[in-house]
Amino acid sequence: MTIRCTHVSGIRDVTPSALGCEDCLKIGSTWLHLRLCRTCGHVGCCDQSPNQHATKHFHATRHPIIEGYDPPEGWGWCYVDEVMFDLSDRMTPHNGPIPRYY
Repeated sequence: MTIRCTHVSGIRDVTPSALGCEDCLKIGSTWLHLRLCRTCGHVGCCDQSPNQHATKHFHATRHPIIEGYDPPEGWGWCYVDEVMFDLSDRMTPHNGPIPRYY
């Protein structure tokens, strides 16, 4: 059985919004890993981070696809279809050094 994502055609090449979780940087919080919205470039923190900003961004915007951004992991996730897929040939490069908080 093949699991498919109906949103992969909407994946865009984006410019990351910040050198770290955009929202954590604003409030002085920490994160574990970063996720990049492949619709608008918002950089948010993962669900294992205290504030879960990537998922909050999805709920606020309905932008369906994120990329495992830091460390670069080469995968994508669709929140709507709950499917993980390969993005190793379309990974977004960092636009500077990412601070480490773990």
